[in-house]
Amino acid sequence: MFPSYVTKKNIFEETPEMVFTREHENLVQEGEKWIKAVAESCSITAALITTIVFTAAITVPGGSSQNGVPVFNNETAFLIFALSDAISLFTSITALLVFLSILTSRFSEQDFLDHLPKSLFIGLCTLLVSTTAMMVAFGATLFLVFCHQKFWVIAPIGGLAVLPIAFFIVLQFPLVLDLFRSTCISRFGKLNLHNSKFNPNDLKFFFGKSNDL
Repeated sequence: MFPSYVTKKNIFEETPEMVFTREHENLVQEGEKWIKAVAESCSITAALITTIVFTAAITVPGGSSQNGVPVFNNETAFLIFALSDAISLFTSITALLVFLSILTSRFSEQDFLDHLPKSLFIGLCTLLVSTTAMMVAFGATLFLVFCHQKFWVIAPIGGLAVLPIAFFIVLQFPLVLDLFRSTCISRFGKLNLHNSKFNPNDLKFFFGKSNDL
């Protein structure tokens, strides 16, 4: 739409913005309910992951010696546990804060255009990373405590740890892909708007038969 048409009114004395708001009022309400439900569920999951990995960081696998040094401090699996646990903690806290920002949003039209899709995309991605890192930390803990020096046990542990991650990816991938398209790819499409051809006759449906067109 040309900038000059933004302030024009149709036969009902409505601007394009007023018509857009009226026509999408129900859609905004339904979108608000849906995104609130998603944010509430994901924030609960992120809070649970934060609690689990924080507790695991305090009570390290194998315990600590009298000097406070972890028993498996020199093991490679313990280093994997520490790194994955820290990554899971930081990303789950990030996801929790992102979902809380969604719940406290004003849910205006501009929020649905940029803020809410971008926040939901970031929240789901960080939640996936935190879940993956938590499962890696869990697998490293099992190897340290129960499967030390038995490398043949790593395969079934790794296979079982991949299952919840795979389910999460399969179930949430369509939503994440749609959010990625709306937040990232659509921005590149806007660059071609100035090169597109505009037909003023397309506005006759909105403005009606007017001599200005």
